[in-house]
Amino acid sequence: MHFSDLEKAALQLNELYEQLETKRYGRVWTTQELALGFMGDVGDLAKLIQANAGVRTIEDCKAKLGHELSDCLWSILVLANKCGIDLEAAFVRNTSEIAEHVSSELGN
Repeated sequence: MHFSDLEKAALQLNELYEQLETKRYGRVWTTQELALGFMGDVGDLAKLIQANAGVRTIEDCKAKLGHELSDCLWSILVLANKCGIDLEAAFVRNTSEIAEHVSSELGN
């Protein structure tokens, strides 16, 4: 699957969520509310990372870890879109800049 496929799937799911939010609450979530939901997912992810390292007990840790990482990725893709960020371009640029910095620190 390519980045654009991931982004498309995330945005399609977000459209469904927005329909549900409108039905339940009369409006869609704001970007701030999406970010707060993401923060909750990050907290859950941290606990699962601990379980994966053996310092916390959570049944089906690997399956739950994959699920939570996927939830976090979904949130990032949706938030980037809603904020007008070309995440693929930003990721390529950022990782390239960081790699160049780390390589120069290593003397490469």
